[in-house]
Amino acid sequence: MSDRPQDLHEEVANSALHGAALVGACLAVPQLLQSAPAAHPAAIGGVLVFVATMALLYGASTLYHALPPGRAKQWALRLDHAAIHLFIAGSFTPFALSAPGNTHHVTALALVWLAALAGCWLQLRTRRTAPWLSTALYVAMGWVALLAALPLMAHVPTVSAAWLVIGGAAYTAGVVFFVMDAVVRYAHAVWHGCVIAGTGCHVIAVLGLQTAA
Repeated sequence: MSDRPQDLHEEVANSALHGAALVGACLAVPQLLQSAPAAHPAAIGGVLVFVATMALLYGASTLYHALPPGRAKQWALRLDHAAIHLFIAGSFTPFALSAPGNTHHVTALALVWLAALAGCWLQLRTRRTAPWLSTALYVAMGWVALLAALPLMAHVPTVSAAWLVIGGAAYTAGVVFFVMDAVVRYAHAVWHGCVIAGTGCHVIAVLGLQTAA
């Protein structure tokens, strides 16, 4: 894997894809909030964390790919990478808060967020992180969060659980195109498409989770 610079047309595709995803994320907010049961403040909080980290991720990525080369773009890249860690934890949060009062849920949520904050610190404090290392950390953290969610599945509708796993698979499949980006034009844009697909799956999962609550 290499840091092949994206040409102008690729960056337009990258920023357009995640810009559209940012708009979609904003449009999904009212539906997500309306589906959260008013009687469960924790569920509403989980949805708020999910949508906030989702908007941060796509906003940071859109900004990074839209900026011309320079110091601002380098800092936007760090923010983009840090936002990925936060969004992984943010995606886990609604599920962990779906059954308030369970000690295991609280412990798992705390550990996932601790890992996310550590990842943010690494991305923001380190001048340069190897792309393969960053990607490996994202995938590992994502699947650890998914495994941590397994004990929660008894409290999650089957449809939501299925969409949760499908979303994780979409993210993981996208890594193939991320690696291919070293030699194939627009592979990075396809990677973004896989990320958007994974996010869409998790939005559906959260909608089903809250509706069933």
